[in-house]
Amino acid sequence: MPKVILYILLLLAALLAILVLYFLFVFICSMLVDTKKTYKENSRFYRFLLNSCTDIAMVVTRLKIHVTGLDRVPDGRFLFVSNHRSNFDPIIQWHVLKKQDLCFVSKDGNFKIPLFGRIIRKCCFLSIDRSDPRKSMKTLLDAAELIKNDQVSIAIYPEGTRSKDCVLLPFHDGVLKVAKMANIPILVSTIQGTEKIHKNYPWKSTDIYVDIIDLIDTDTVKESSTHVLSERVREDMVNKLGETSKEQK
Repeated sequence: MPKVILYILLLLAALLAILVLYFLFVFICSMLVDTKKTYKENSRFYRFLLNSCTDIAMVVTRLKIHVTGLDRVPDGRFLFVSNHRSNFDPIIQWHVLKKQDLCFVSKDGNFKIPLFGRIIRKCCFLSIDRSDPRKSMKTLLDAAELIKNDQVSIAIYPEGTRSKDCVLLPFHDGVLKVAKMANIPILVSTIQGTEKIHKNYPWKSTDIYVDIIDLIDTDTVKESSTHVLSERVREDMVNKLGETSKEQK
């Protein structure tokens, strides 16, 4: 066997061994997380684990992420809202805005995903039960408190669930109360292409488009009702999704 091929095989074996040891380390760390506890401080260590795992996932899944509008991201904390098409959406969005420490308000099932489900708890991700208005409000209050304590920026999907037909579902206006309670701006974004990942992988790469399209300033948030804010957010998304759809045809 030529020495070059031998060296390549040894290098690949070493990389594989490093990956195995890394994920073993991540697994051990995840088992130290108390799944019955709501964490109120964003762990820098677990946030690093989350981001590093996500970086690997982006390479493995062969995603090509195209981002516009980063100049609209404010320096301070904000409420991030977006349309929702795939389970990959939050992973890609916290990857794009990793410097802003996004914390998603999500359904309980996502906290049961191996490794990720435990790690996101330590990063202050919050579970919401939409079937119980009292519990839902408690989650929104907790989200506002995290922002006030400068732990994270909160991310939430006004549709409440994935749109499998890629058409915007009705919005839950109440989720925008977080911005009013925490006195922060609302960063509006759209995401497209994630609905194609499961069809393309592993044979084809997938182009993902993340567009940050509007920043609703704090004064506007304070003066407007959640319904008015919801209508503006929805109009922003409809306009952008419509434009992009026409461009891609």
